[in-house]
Amino acid sequence: MKLTISCIKADVGSIGGHTKPSERMMDAVREEVASAIEKGLIIDGWISYTGDDIAILMSHTRGEDDVDVHQFAWDTFIKATEIAREYGLYGAGQDLLVDAPSGNVRGAGPAVAEIEMDHTLEAPRPAESFMLFAADKCGPGAYNLPIFLGFADPMYCGGLMLPQMIKGFTFHVIDMDNTGGDSIIELNAPEDYYQITALLRDNERFGIDGIYSRTTGQRAVSVSAQRLHSIAGVYTGKDDPIALVRNQGIFPAPEEVISTFTKAHFVGGDARGSHVMPIMPVPLNTPVTGPYCLPLVSAAGFSVNRDGMFSDSYIDFFDNPVWDEVRAHAQRKGIDMRSQGWSGAAMLPYSELEYGGFRDTVTGLVDRFSFKNGARAGVPADDN
Repeated sequence: MKLTISCIKADVGSIGGHTKPSERMMDAVREEVASAIEKGLIIDGWISYTGDDIAILMSHTRGEDDVDVHQFAWDTFIKATEIAREYGLYGAGQDLLVDAPSGNVRGAGPAVAEIEMDHTLEAPRPAESFMLFAADKCGPGAYNLPIFLGFADPMYCGGLMLPQMIKGFTFHVIDMDNTGGDSIIELNAPEDYYQITALLRDNERFGIDGIYSRTTGQRAVSVSAQRLHSIAGVYTGKDDPIALVRNQGIFPAPEEVISTFTKAHFVGGDARGSHVMPIMPVPLNTPVTGPYCLPLVSAAGFSVNRDGMFSDSYIDFFDNPVWDEVRAHAQRKGIDMRSQGWSGAAMLPYSELEYGGFRDTVTGLVDRFSFKNGARAGVPADDN
């Protein structure tokens, strides 16, 4: 069968600031997902939250970008938004950037990651397992470093030396500054390793869109790489990406993928979406309550049966004592960076400041600059 795994995530309201959605909101989403399963729109569904973002995970046979599946997710987020507004929650409907989506919700605000696959549970995939990564308070390229290393560097993924992976993977990298459409370049690892890193070093402009096996052609990874402020034109919150990662067998194992998150690497995001802070791996359903608000990432693991149903339970990969040390490491890095306040690398560059008010303040001051001889800024002194 042709099976599609879809995840759609959005921030549509949270308690006491940008912390977490309310239980009433989560209950409403659960009810809608159960109804969609009963009506046959989707085969199975599961929900969680990371920070103030609600993620709806679904399996179905309708393909990627299906209008009905996307409209269902949009309508469900609308219902959660109505509850948020009723109770005066912060940021109600924040990620719903249009009055109604046109066809699907890509470009309308919610984060979308989808993988369509031939689901036979036969070689080369006799068992289908995958991971869902969900991040909050961070920019769209938050997965660039860890997922690249997990699929391209044998220092982290020893499986790359095995016959089923030794040919490497094809990376689809998207230029997120191009708002006219999905602008993609295809590069191969290991041959294009350096070229890929030259792009992925810029987390705010270039991001992994997808990764494909060069042995079988099957898609391994889908990432929701988009820029909300490029869509909306004003600050709406950070882009808070999600990623679907198939694992085991012809793909890296879960431990090979998540090992790269021990770095707690620096990403753009944090308070007001305009700082640079380490990303902290957290258990599912973790609110944002720390000093400032470290970028967060959760990771859930699932298996899928022959009929497209998710396993009767799931794995919370970051809910393990080993990650307590990583979280402490992330907090130490965060304290060091925040001690630098507004200076230099502690905040994103002018072009990436998410709050328009920051840019307005600087622009207003730039207009007041003049040369010491009294000439106007921007006009050659000989012309005055």
